[in-house]
Amino acid sequence: MLNETLVTIFLRGGADGLALAPAVGDPDYHRARPLNGVKAGRGEKLDHLFALAPELSALAPLWREGKLAVVVDAASSDDTRSHFAAQPLLERGGSDGAGGWIARYATARGGVLPAMAFGDSLPEGLRGGAPAMALRDLSDLDPGPRVFELSERLSGLYEADPLLAQSAANTRMALEQLRQLATAPYRPADGVQWGREAFAQQLAQTARLIKAGARPAAVCIDLHGWDSHVAQAQLLAPLLLELGQGLANFALDLGALFETTSVVVYTEFGRRVAVNSALGTDHGHGFTMFVLGGGVRGGVHQRWRGLSNDSLLGPGDLPGSIDYRSALAPVVERHGVPARDVFGELEFVLPI
Repeated sequence: MLNETLVTIFLRGGADGLALAPAVGDPDYHRARPLNGVKAGRGEKLDHLFALAPELSALAPLWREGKLAVVVDAASSDDTRSHFAAQPLLERGGSDGAGGWIARYATARGGVLPAMAFGDSLPEGLRGGAPAMALRDLSDLDPGPRVFELSERLSGLYEADPLLAQSAANTRMALEQLRQLATAPYRPADGVQWGREAFAQQLAQTARLIKAGARPAAVCIDLHGWDSHVAQAQLLAPLLLELGQGLANFALDLGALFETTSVVVYTEFGRRVAVNSALGTDHGHGFTMFVLGGGVRGGVHQRWRGLSNDSLLGPGDLPGSIDYRSALAPVVERHGVPARDVFGELEFVLPI
């Protein structure tokens, strides 16, 4: 069975990969972060080297069930440390692709409902391809009675046209689905308590879309605030809790439908290994990705070189030993889209 909806979560600001999955089994990690590193024995143990951040403990059940893959030291081929350059580059899926990689995927995937993003504008990843929309919440999906009446008239007008009949019928069906979603009450699954934060509410509304049968090819969600130059431990702790609890609630709320949903969590670049004088970390290169959902091969996926100075890049960054697209390729394949149609030819694809 093919997966249906791809949910991408962009941790904007450059999330520290070693904060998401600290290398508690590497002595050089503790030497680089003597004050704000995670101590060995804390957090869900992933393997002999890595653990989940203690604040991500809500994800431990998904890890134990094999529904969470952790990709360590992923990166793009560009070593820019600029947010403004790195974010669009990552969302385009490389410098050669036309438009965003999610737009290319959504075009190939097709479907009645367009791809969508929560926010005031479309992210770069959704530009230049299939029809897409940006919305603040599901109430934006209600087209109103005048638009719905117009769609009914157009559907009737074109129902005998062999070229336009199906498109007109699809438009009317989509508008009806959106109208019902925007106005119907919603009750999450037992045990799920969604927070009031924007991120939690966007995940909740995505679950609502999927459970209602209105399954867009892609939903893009941002979680901001990861630019941790100062007091990183204090800055990131609430964000990590928000991320972990949100993802855990999303899986629980979807229930069996999580098996036909893919979730990708990524960021534009990572941080330096060593802390700075303000107990933060500056812009780096390699980062950590999470992949969750149906068909995922759980586990840690890495080409770890260690954290000694001669293993790091430039001023002390993770080198980015895994092309992040090699982790995305099997995800789009599980949705019935050839990876080459989205990313071109790749030298290596992670068995993830």
